[in-house]
Amino acid sequence: MKNSTSLKFVFTAFLAATICAGCFIKIPLGVVPIVLQNALCILSGVLLGGFIGCAPTALFILAGAIGLPVFSGGTSGLAVLMGPTGGFFPGYFIGALLAGIISGKPSIEEKKLSAKTIVRITIAIVSGMIILYIPGTIRFAFWALGAGKIPQDKTVFGYTMAACVIPYLPGDLLKILVIIPVSLKIRPVIAQYLYAEVRENDE
Repeated sequence: MKNSTSLKFVFTAFLAATICAGCFIKIPLGVVPIVLQNALCILSGVLLGGFIGCAPTALFILAGAIGLPVFSGGTSGLAVLMGPTGGFFPGYFIGALLAGIISGKPSIEEKKLSAKTIVRITIAIVSGMIILYIPGTIRFAFWALGAGKIPQDKTVFGYTMAACVIPYLPGDLLKILVIIPVSLKIRPVIAQYLYAEVRENDE
């Protein structure tokens, strides 16, 4: 059990570092750049599964909050968290948590792919990627409204969707198509390290 707990910390730290490294991959487009960090947060949630799935994302957000340059473009600090796109960070956390809960704890039996497993992991990833948008778009809408950024010929909803959601849907769809097979491949490997010992003890 101690070995399993230690490995959980190792995997959590590794996945958090992977999310942080994603800050160096950025495609500027409009107000919100296209980054990999949202997909990496959801991927981490699915790989670890359950409530622990959001732990790497929590560490990533904490690292950025205390000043480490791990946010998109190497930025950091409370100013970013409180800025117009700051709502996406709690969205990352909620998305990873939801994806982890839906996907559940990884199992060695998942090596034998079943339709049920594929559907569950797909729902987890898609749900996580959708839910992360909600806090981000709400925060951005309030910021744009308060800053007087809304053109007279547009509604708050229309402006926010055009700035924060619509341009990034094709990229996020591609990310989803990539991380689904990655998750299905890696989850049983992680389970072999984290839960094989527990299973042997139960037997």
